[in-house]
Amino acid sequence: MIGASLYFLQEKLIFLPTTLPQDYAYNFSYPFEELFLKSDDGAVINAIHFKTEKPKGVILYFHGNAGDLSRWGIITEFFVEKNYDVLVMDYRTYGKSSGTLSEQALYNDAQLCYDYLLKHYQESEITIYGRSIGTGMATHLASGNQPNRLILEAPFYSLADVAKHRFPVFPVKRLLKYNFPSYQYIQDVKCPIIIFHGTEDNVIPYTSGENLYNSIVQKEKLFFTIENGGHNNLMEFDSYRKQIQKILLQ
Repeated sequence: MIGASLYFLQEKLIFLPTTLPQDYAYNFSYPFEELFLKSDDGAVINAIHFKTEKPKGVILYFHGNAGDLSRWGIITEFFVEKNYDVLVMDYRTYGKSSGTLSEQALYNDAQLCYDYLLKHYQESEITIYGRSIGTGMATHLASGNQPNRLILEAPFYSLADVAKHRFPVFPVKRLLKYNFPSYQYIQDVKCPIIIFHGTEDNVIPYTSGENLYNSIVQKEKLFFTIENGGHNNLMEFDSYRKQIQKILLQ
């Protein structure tokens, strides 16, 4: 019975969206443009595009599994402060975005945003950044394109790896409709890969991110351990801030 519940309710366990009325007015500290990108299947993806006067580049940011752009826009202003343009989208069913959720649809929507950026930036100016569930989309996207770098915050080896850790007595690989096998896609990533993970992460185990890093066969990779860092607070640590500052200055 519990196994059946895991199968049929897994989207409610994986995705925790909040919705916004279509006329909701975003309020941020930096200039931005609100976008509505239409996918091939008719879904509409709401996104925020922060713009600075002389950007060092642009960060395509894939957020975590809870909340919407009213929250994540504020979080990504951290990178706008460092003189980067930022594009962050709300996934289907989040905020003002519409459409039916599926793993492939999320990959397609990520590419939709990337293609939008290619109309405005050189590909060498694009940094792909994924956080938590967003690392699955970020890794897949980087594997099929040529961005400047891929940054992953609290990533997983695969979603099945996380589920197995949380529900060890169930055959999660057979139950999961969402796999996000980052360990497979990351092998095709050609750009430098940077991973941050906190040792006290109680959502995605530190070992899952470590195993993902160890699976990478290419040489241009870095792993930063944030001692005592949890799942949602890495930006509060000096060790994270110092390293991300160095990376974004390169």
